[in-house]
Amino acid sequence: MKLIQITDTHLHADPATRSRTGVPHARLEAVVAAVTAERPDAVVVTGDISQDETPASYAAAVRLFDTLPCPWHWLPGNHDRLDLMAAERPLVEAVELGDWQMLLLNTQVPGEPQGRLGRERLDALKRQLERLERPTLIAMHHPPVVVGTDWMDAIGLEDRDAFWRLLDGHDRVQAVVFGHAHQAFATTLTDSSGHAVGVYGCPAAADQFLPGATHFAVDAEARPGYRVLTLDSQPLATRVKRVSVGPRD
Repeated sequence: MKLIQITDTHLHADPATRSRTGVPHARLEAVVAAVTAERPDAVVVTGDISQDETPASYAAAVRLFDTLPCPWHWLPGNHDRLDLMAAERPLVEAVELGDWQMLLLNTQVPGEPQGRLGRERLDALKRQLERLERPTLIAMHHPPVVVGTDWMDAIGLEDRDAFWRLLDGHDRVQAVVFGHAHQAFATTLTDSSGHAVGVYGCPAAADQFLPGATHFAVDAEARPGYRVLTLDSQPLATRVKRVSVGPRD
């Protein structure tokens, strides 16, 4: 079972609109083409689909993702409009991936850059965890760990400690993937029983952020990319793939 993560596409209504270092629509086209060549079994898009919060940007995203040769699912980021996303394609909370399961969490705080699950979402996650019967991957937008980039860590998941307390002892949870950070990242957290959970960030499909920066900084040299997760074993295998883009993309 091959799952691919795409994140932070930051599309505009006008597909020719440039971002800081390229054209998001053209970059996503390149990412989708590369992902298609991987022949994945499923794709998850971990938020910040739109930059300008327009219906046209979400429609463009759906047109591109619908060319994938597999089912795909998305969840919201801090830049997204849930109502516009849902109007284009339903959002789901859980997906079966062969012998695995994926839980998709909404960490959005409307109008704010930081993320939060909050009591209601944490309670819902608790109920999901209590019913787990297979290896599980959790997908979200905001980093539930410190990534070592000061300004980004200030706008990560605010209640990450509560999130990890909830996961403690649930050894079916094998990995957590997130977006928002616009950079590759990998670490492992171990709970009180000694169970290890892999935690992975993903390059953006749009601009890349400079790892380790104290203040906001774009990594103009880094290419867009995606993360491949192979769920045929425990622990899972994963790698990041970068995508070449043209000089004006």
